[in-house]
Amino acid sequence: MNNRFNTSALLVSLCLLTSAALSTTALAAKKDLEQEITIKSQRQAADLKNKIASYLDDVKISQGSISITADIVQVFSDKDDKSAKKADIYIAKGKPAVFQQQLEDGSLISLQADEIKYQPELNTITVSGNALVKQAGSEVSGSKITYNTLSEKLEAESNNNETVTTILQPNVIKKQQAKKEKQDKEGDNSDKQ
Repeated sequence: MNNRFNTSALLVSLCLLTSAALSTTALAAKKDLEQEITIKSQRQAADLKNKIASYLDDVKISQGSISITADIVQVFSDKDDKSAKKADIYIAKGKPAVFQQQLEDGSLISLQADEIKYQPELNTITVSGNALVKQAGSEVSGSKITYNTLSEKLEAESNNNETVTTILQPNVIKKQQAKKEKQDKEGDNSDKQ
């Protein structure tokens, strides 16, 4: 009975986090995916025959408001012969590797882990190894977290002896953080003028 309650509490927490905090991600994801991808690193290598590009040392990827920072990123390109559609898979590794995206409401979602698997065509981000998602002051941590930017679904898993942890912030704290972020943003804009 206690496990059933813990599972229900976790599902309620995850639903609250994803529905309340991540409600505008779908629009942001669509807009971002229409932007060009820029990759910067200290070194680059390519295996043209197998369609694998490797970016090494201080890697920074940007696409619209999406950014990925990592120690190493490998991009595996695969062209689907049936649809002639190109499907790239980005594998980023770091201590931690970080994926961030600004949502339509101006807030930031951040996913970090030892490894990030980003599949833009599937709108899927999978973080594994010390996985952590932060958004609007709330956090979910576990061994593996999968997030779909269009459906706004988040799934967190843990290894056998570990737990998934969700930390939800009260609305008062969220409002204070939003106010501070707005003030910081306004301060940045006035500095530029």
